[in-house]
Amino acid sequence: MDKMFLFWKVMIYLEVLLILLKLRATSSTRVHLCFQGFNHVVHRQIHLPKSWMHLVSRFLVLIMIHGWSTYLKENFYHALVPQSFSSLLCLQDLETYASPNAVQEWQKLLETILPLSAAAMALPPLSIRGDWGVLSTAAARYAPSLLKSFIQMGPQGIIGSTKLLRPFSEIIDSLELKDPFIRNWLDLLAFLLAGVKTNGILSAEMIYMFAEWYKPGSCLEYPLHGSGAVVNALVQGLQKFGGRISLGSHVQNIIVENDRAVGVKLKSGQFIRAKKAVVSNASMWNTLALLPEGVVPKSYRDSVNTMPQCESFMHLHLGFDAEGIRDDLGIHHIVVNDWDRGVDADQNVVLISVPSVLSPDLAPPGKHVLHAYTPGTEPYTLWKGLDRRSSEYKNLKAERSEVMWRAVERAVGAGFKREKCEVKLVGSPLTHERFLRRKRGTYGPAIEAGKGSFPGHSTPIPQLYCCGDSTFPGIGVPAVAASGAIVANSLVSTSQHSQLLDAIGI
Repeated sequence: MDKMFLFWKVMIYLEVLLILLKLRATSSTRVHLCFQGFNHVVHRQIHLPKSWMHLVSRFLVLIMIHGWSTYLKENFYHALVPQSFSSLLCLQDLETYASPNAVQEWQKLLETILPLSAAAMALPPLSIRGDWGVLSTAAARYAPSLLKSFIQMGPQGIIGSTKLLRPFSEIIDSLELKDPFIRNWLDLLAFLLAGVKTNGILSAEMIYMFAEWYKPGSCLEYPLHGSGAVVNALVQGLQKFGGRISLGSHVQNIIVENDRAVGVKLKSGQFIRAKKAVVSNASMWNTLALLPEGVVPKSYRDSVNTMPQCESFMHLHLGFDAEGIRDDLGIHHIVVNDWDRGVDADQNVVLISVPSVLSPDLAPPGKHVLHAYTPGTEPYTLWKGLDRRSSEYKNLKAERSEVMWRAVERAVGAGFKREKCEVKLVGSPLTHERFLRRKRGTYGPAIEAGKGSFPGHSTPIPQLYCCGDSTFPGIGVPAVAASGAIVANSLVSTSQHSQLLDAIGI
């Protein structure tokens, strides 16, 4: 039984990875801010799965984009798009930035990892659920395509598949890839995907990312009117089928009666009774705080409280005059200041989004809106205990945001002037902690491949489920969406689940 469970956990994991890596929409999410006519988004770049995009496509207008711009320590600049990955490390570039053996090493890597990607693509993402019903909705339903995929993998792929749940760095080391530029580049890709370097990311994540990027016709799409359009589309879909969203409804407690979760109590005093289950997408740490004392075993509470955490963020939101800004400015930019410090070091990597270049309605005429951030690398300890109204806090924000200002100047170009910014907002880990109700402002659990695994979605309390970034499959908007889909599928019968798959034609 344990081996069977492990097998299906692996299969579910691989299929969730396929969900996460469908590069069909690059967007941003979390919180919308509107001031002085500018629409800002607190976000990380996300990739929404193709199947989910199809479900909400009737409410969305998508724009094809060509990728994102990357600026490295060596003054190397590259407009990164899927079709150019193989040409990225071509002889022209490598003669300047890498060793003579780099092209051969890159090709060796591709020849090893691409054959491993076939199995997960045999299962439609929406067929996955977190219980034994997956045997019906996924295994039995798609057995022929599963068998075909294993045949396509061949002996090399089948043998190599044992490495999928090991750190990707083990594959790199086994291939004896020595070139520093390639190894740094792979660390960057892993970090942007999962918030860890190659020694912390599962090989499966990297392998399926590469497979999707190299797939013929692969493209990136961005929703017109920004990530808010994705949220609005999901809301419309929910409401169309009888769902209801309550805004401004602060959950104060999860109510447990007779050892079962029965509903939630709001800060206003209102009690909302659950018909079937309570699903929390707050972090595990914040969910614990909503529960009465003593309702979960001490071992469970201790396992949550000792779970390692990622660091937090710095944010820079700007609204500025577009006069003098180049017309070909791209939407997404990545700046790496120093390879030697590691891409996960604080004050080193900055991500930038300028959504108004594609959706001018997000800013007043002749203006741009911009968001820059350090991706989960800002130490909370620097900010702990500071009074947000103090001069010390104000000065620290100015000091720690300087790296983002410099990155923006590099990415946007000579036409950008700080004094031309009409809106300047700096967010800190305390901002994350307060407004997103995130313990320590964390990005999520810091669980590395080979050293642990993300918790499942059930809890010791019947009828209480958790989804979100502290549950399987992990941190980041795509993973959070996947966890929600798994829980939702698990809460309906297999026949209802199968009817859904029939209705959408998969």
